[in-house]
Amino acid sequence: MVSVGMSLKPTQVASNWRRLTWLSWLRMVVATFLLPPLLALILANVFHLTRAELTGIFLVGATPGAPLLTRNLARKGFDMHLAASYQVWAALMVPVMIPLVVAAGAKLYNRDVWISPVLLLSQIASKQLLPFAVGMVVAWLAPKFSQKYQPTLNVLGNFLLTLLIVLVLFKIGSALKEITPMLPIVVLLLVFGSMAAVWVMRLSDPLLRQTFVVCNANRHVGLALLLSGQYLHSEKALPAIACYAMAALLVMFAYARWYRSRGTPSVPLHQEADCLR
Repeated sequence: MVSVGMSLKPTQVASNWRRLTWLSWLRMVVATFLLPPLLALILANVFHLTRAELTGIFLVGATPGAPLLTRNLARKGFDMHLAASYQVWAALMVPVMIPLVVAAGAKLYNRDVWISPVLLLSQIASKQLLPFAVGMVVAWLAPKFSQKYQPTLNVLGNFLLTLLIVLVLFKIGSALKEITPMLPIVVLLLVFGSMAAVWVMRLSDPLLRQTFVVCNANRHVGLALLLSGQYLHSEKALPAIACYAMAALLVMFAYARWYRSRGTPSVPLHQEADCLR
């Protein structure tokens, strides 16, 4: 998030938000916060997942905006600045939407679950908004330093994320042997469904649409894991959440390569230059 902040200016964030009309943002609320968790519930019941697995993929569907962006995003034809602005928007919406979505989902199973918006705001502020603000301050006070070291921070962040996923898989190796055989198929369908949720919103700007497609597949598995243990008391949801993390990374990587191979026009030259500096 520090790296993301180092790549943006407040005026760029506001400018990117203005690229969408209010109707388009309403469509994005549906695509980001409503369709993925609904699809997760449908898939879990169709494929007869266990209650713990259902909890895991439902919370993944309900928690968007994971802090995973690479500077290669722009080089593959997507708009890194727009993706970062989407991430900030999703983070600001989390304390409002997640309590409502989770409460509605729990009602379907005759349970009362209310996630404190204050807790969510605290998590988002400390884990995303504060580091993001630090990055923006660094870029403002030391622009040359920011341009030089921002790519390094991206690489470091991605390395740490990959290392964490490997360690988690090693830690829960025995638990992965007990998952429902259909769980990998379900998480893949959920990844593609999250991407398709943006396609069906029919956003007019092609670059904006394709960038948001990638962003929407990138669910916040860390927040999903926290909520599964603290509010739904389902520690066994971890394998399902970990499966989604792996599937999303693979699909996003493959989609980015495919999108680039189509020869789709890249971001505007001044934005690409900013990203590559």
